[in-house]
Amino acid sequence: MKQSRITAILTVAGMLAAMWVLEILDTPLGGHLDRQFGIQARNTDAPWTVLTAPFMHGNFAHLIGNSLPFLVLGALVAFSGLGRFLLTTLIVAVVSGVGVWLFTPAHVVTVGASGLVFGYFGYTVLRGIIERRTVDIVIMICVVIFYGTMIWGVLPQHPGVSWQAHLFGFLGGLLAAYTLPRRERPGAANQRSVGGAQGGYYAP
Repeated sequence: MKQSRITAILTVAGMLAAMWVLEILDTPLGGHLDRQFGIQARNTDAPWTVLTAPFMHGNFAHLIGNSLPFLVLGALVAFSGLGRFLLTTLIVAVVSGVGVWLFTPAHVVTVGASGLVFGYFGYTVLRGIIERRTVDIVIMICVVIFYGTMIWGVLPQHPGVSWQAHLFGFLGGLLAAYTLPRRERPGAANQRSVGGAQGGYYAP
């Protein structure tokens, strides 16, 4: 499990590095990659952009604003292990992307990792409630303290800021936290085995 966590955290760092490389390449191109890989509302020609749009950003200010919360919240999700991190990221990206595709005004191209950021936020908060493990509760409390005001970002506020990505990313994070299997507590397997031998059933 420790190796899985390390690999997952390195994956988060690698994803962030990819965002920076893409923005460095796209800046002299005048945003061509954004238009190519961003989500355009109700455009059925490129459904795969729900997975590529989070890696693109409108400018360096946009990328800088997303970098730290993506790294911090992504690493907290990665603490659950590589498999869970990848599944959470996939669920959040798809739910956020579909929400953007459906509800963003026509002819608007949406890019940015904020959907993932809000998804990781939602995941860490709800996971602490569901798991009721000490480490998850501590993570939940820290996230609420340091990033709790993010929740207002799911409401329409500033022109040019995709509240749709924020809202549906957050919902995607909740969905991932609720649907992914609960992690087994240490010693639970042994307790279930004893209960089975006695004809009983152990429910943690």
